[in-house]
Amino acid sequence: MQLITTALTGWRWPALALAASALMLAAAHAFETFGGLPPCPLCLRQREVYWALIAMTLTGLTWWRFMPKRRFLVALNVLIGLVFVVGVIVAAYHAGVEWEIFPPPAGCSAGPAVDPFAMGDLDQVFELPACNDAPFYILGLSMAGWNGMISALLAGISFAAAAITFRNYRAP
Repeated sequence: MQLITTALTGWRWPALALAASALMLAAAHAFETFGGLPPCPLCLRQREVYWALIAMTLTGLTWWRFMPKRRFLVALNVLIGLVFVVGVIVAAYHAGVEWEIFPPPAGCSAGPAVDPFAMGDLDQVFELPACNDAPFYILGLSMAGWNGMISALLAGISFAAAAITFRNYRAP
Protein backbone atom coordinates (compact mmCIF):
# COMPACT_ATOMS: atom_id res chain seq x y z
CA MET A 1 0.00 0.00 0.00
CA GLN A 2 2.88 2.35 0.78
CA LEU A 3 4.29 1.80 -2.73
CA ILE A 4 0.96 2.76 -4.32
CA THR A 5 0.66 5.85 -2.12
CA THR A 6 4.20 6.85 -3.04
CA ALA A 7 3.51 6.40 -6.77
CA LEU A 8 0.42 8.62 -6.54
CA THR A 9 1.92 11.54 -4.61
CA GLY A 10 4.17 14.37 -5.66
CA TRP A 11 5.17 14.67 -9.29
CA ARG A 12 5.03 10.89 -9.84
CA TRP A 13 1.40 10.46 -10.89
CA PRO A 14 1.39 13.37 -13.39
CA ALA A 15 4.60 11.93 -14.89
CA LEU A 16 3.05 8.45 -15.06
CA ALA A 17 -0.13 9.87 -16.64
CA LEU A 18 2.02 11.68 -19.19
CA ALA A 19 3.88 8.42 -19.95
CA ALA A 20 0.58 6.51 -20.25
CA SER A 21 -0.71 9.11 -22.73
CA ALA A 22 2.47 8.87 -24.78
CA LEU A 23 2.19 5.08 -24.74
CA MET A 24 -1.44 5.22 -25.94
CA LEU A 25 -0.43 7.54 -28.79
CA ALA A 26 2.50 5.26 -29.67
CA ALA A 27 0.17 2.25 -29.76
CA ALA A 28 -2.30 4.09 -32.00
CA HIS A 29 0.47 5.12 -34.38
CA ALA A 30 1.85 1.56 -34.37
CA PHE A 31 -1.56 0.18 -35.36
CA GLU A 32 -1.62 2.75 -38.15
CA THR A 33 1.96 2.34 -39.36
CA PHE A 34 2.65 -1.35 -38.85
CA GLY A 35 -0.88 -2.73 -38.75
CA GLY A 36 -2.10 -0.86 -41.81
CA LEU A 37 -5.14 0.51 -39.95
CA PRO A 38 -5.66 4.14 -40.99
CA PRO A 39 -7.58 6.20 -38.41
CA CYS A 40 -11.07 7.48 -38.97
CA PRO A 41 -11.96 11.05 -37.89
CA LEU A 42 -13.25 9.84 -34.49
CA CYS A 43 -10.03 7.87 -33.93
CA LEU A 44 -8.13 11.11 -34.45
CA ARG A 45 -10.40 12.87 -31.94
CA GLN A 46 -9.48 10.25 -29.36
CA ARG A 47 -5.79 10.96 -29.99
CA GLU A 48 -6.35 14.69 -29.50
CA VAL A 49 -7.34 14.03 -25.90
CA TYR A 50 -3.96 12.44 -25.21
CA TRP A 51 -2.08 15.23 -26.97
CA ALA A 52 -3.97 17.79 -24.87
CA LEU A 53 -3.20 15.86 -21.70
CA ILE A 54 0.51 15.74 -22.54
CA ALA A 55 0.64 19.50 -23.16
CA MET A 56 -1.35 20.29 -20.02
CA THR A 57 0.68 17.93 -17.82
CA LEU A 58 4.04 19.21 -19.06
CA THR A 59 2.89 22.76 -18.40
CA GLY A 60 1.54 21.81 -14.97
CA LEU A 61 4.71 19.99 -13.94
CA THR A 62 6.80 22.96 -15.06
CA TRP A 63 4.69 25.36 -13.00
CA TRP A 64 4.72 22.98 -10.04
CA ARG A 65 8.52 22.98 -10.15
CA PHE A 66 8.43 26.68 -9.29
CA MET A 67 5.38 26.54 -7.04
CA PRO A 68 5.48 23.18 -5.17
CA LYS A 69 2.25 23.56 -3.25
CA ARG A 70 -0.09 20.73 -2.36
CA ARG A 71 -3.23 22.45 -3.63
CA PHE A 72 -1.63 23.04 -7.04
CA LEU A 73 -0.73 19.36 -7.33
CA VAL A 74 -4.22 18.31 -6.21
CA ALA A 75 -5.71 20.60 -8.88
CA LEU A 76 -3.34 19.21 -11.53
CA ASN A 77 -4.35 15.63 -10.66
CA VAL A 78 -8.04 16.56 -10.81
CA LEU A 79 -7.53 18.24 -14.20
CA ILE A 80 -5.68 15.16 -15.48
CA GLY A 81 -8.61 13.04 -14.30
CA LEU A 82 -11.09 15.33 -16.06
CA VAL A 83 -9.16 15.13 -19.32
CA PHE A 84 -9.22 11.34 -19.08
CA VAL A 85 -13.00 11.58 -18.50
CA VAL A 86 -13.23 13.52 -21.78
CA GLY A 87 -11.32 10.61 -23.34
CA VAL A 88 -13.92 8.20 -21.94
CA ILE A 89 -16.74 10.27 -23.44
CA VAL A 90 -15.12 10.50 -26.89
CA ALA A 91 -14.28 6.78 -26.89
CA ALA A 92 -17.77 5.83 -25.70
CA TYR A 93 -19.30 7.93 -28.47
CA HIS A 94 -17.05 6.26 -31.05
CA ALA A 95 -17.92 2.80 -29.72
CA GLY A 96 -21.59 3.80 -29.85
CA VAL A 97 -21.18 4.79 -33.49
CA GLU A 98 -19.55 1.41 -34.18
CA TRP A 99 -22.47 -0.40 -32.52
CA GLU A 100 -24.91 1.88 -34.40
CA ILE A 101 -26.29 3.31 -31.17
CA PHE A 102 -25.38 6.86 -32.25
CA PRO A 103 -25.35 8.28 -35.77
CA PRO A 104 -21.88 9.03 -37.11
CA PRO A 105 -20.96 12.71 -37.40
CA ALA A 106 -20.62 14.35 -40.78
CA GLY A 107 -17.40 13.37 -42.49
CA CYS A 108 -17.25 9.92 -40.97
CA SER A 109 -18.22 7.88 -44.00
CA ALA A 110 -15.71 5.80 -45.94
CA GLY A 111 -14.31 7.15 -49.14
CA PRO A 112 -11.40 8.91 -50.75
CA ALA A 113 -9.81 11.94 -49.14
CA VAL A 114 -7.03 14.27 -50.28
CA ASP A 115 -3.85 14.16 -48.22
CA PRO A 116 -3.24 17.78 -47.13
CA PHE A 117 0.39 16.95 -46.25
CA ALA A 118 1.26 15.47 -49.66
CA MET A 119 4.43 16.92 -51.08
CA GLY A 120 3.79 18.45 -54.48
CA ASP A 121 0.51 17.29 -55.97
CA LEU A 122 -2.70 17.63 -54.04
CA ASP A 123 -4.01 14.83 -56.20
CA GLN A 124 -2.64 12.19 -53.83
CA VAL A 125 -5.67 10.42 -52.45
CA PHE A 126 -5.94 7.93 -49.59
CA GLU A 127 -8.87 5.81 -48.46
CA LEU A 128 -10.65 7.19 -45.39
CA PRO A 129 -12.19 4.47 -43.21
CA ALA A 130 -15.73 4.81 -41.91
CA CYS A 131 -16.19 5.56 -38.22
CA ASN A 132 -18.71 2.76 -37.79
CA ASP A 133 -16.42 0.00 -39.10
CA ALA A 134 -14.31 -1.41 -36.26
CA PRO A 135 -11.35 -3.29 -37.72
CA PHE A 136 -11.51 -5.98 -35.01
CA TYR A 137 -12.89 -6.80 -31.57
CA ILE A 138 -11.01 -8.23 -28.58
CA LEU A 139 -13.19 -9.70 -25.83
CA GLY A 140 -16.17 -7.94 -27.37
CA LEU A 141 -14.59 -4.47 -27.39
CA SER A 142 -13.25 -2.53 -30.34
CA MET A 143 -10.17 -0.35 -30.14
CA ALA A 144 -12.44 2.56 -29.20
CA GLY A 145 -13.99 0.47 -26.43
CA TRP A 146 -10.59 -0.48 -25.02
CA ASN A 147 -9.49 3.14 -25.24
CA GLY A 148 -12.52 4.12 -23.18
CA MET A 149 -11.79 1.44 -20.57
CA ILE A 150 -8.15 2.51 -20.26
CA SER A 151 -9.14 6.18 -20.04
CA ALA A 152 -11.68 5.35 -17.32
CA LEU A 153 -9.03 3.48 -15.33
CA LEU A 154 -6.56 6.36 -15.70
CA ALA A 155 -9.25 8.87 -14.69
CA GLY A 156 -10.00 6.87 -11.54
CA ILE A 157 -6.31 6.68 -10.66
CA SER A 158 -5.98 10.44 -11.24
CA PHE A 159 -8.82 11.21 -8.84
CA ALA A 160 -7.34 8.78 -6.30
CA ALA A 161 -3.98 10.55 -6.68
CA ALA A 162 -5.69 13.88 -6.03
CA ALA A 163 -7.33 12.49 -2.87
CA ILE A 164 -4.11 10.90 -1.60
CA THR A 165 -2.14 14.06 -2.35
CA PHE A 166 -4.76 16.15 -0.56
CA ARG A 167 -4.45 14.01 2.57
CA ASN A 168 -0.79 12.97 2.67
CA TYR A 169 1.50 15.18 0.62
CA ARG A 170 4.13 17.27 2.37
CA ALA A 171 5.98 19.86 0.27
CA PRO A 172 9.76 19.46 0.05
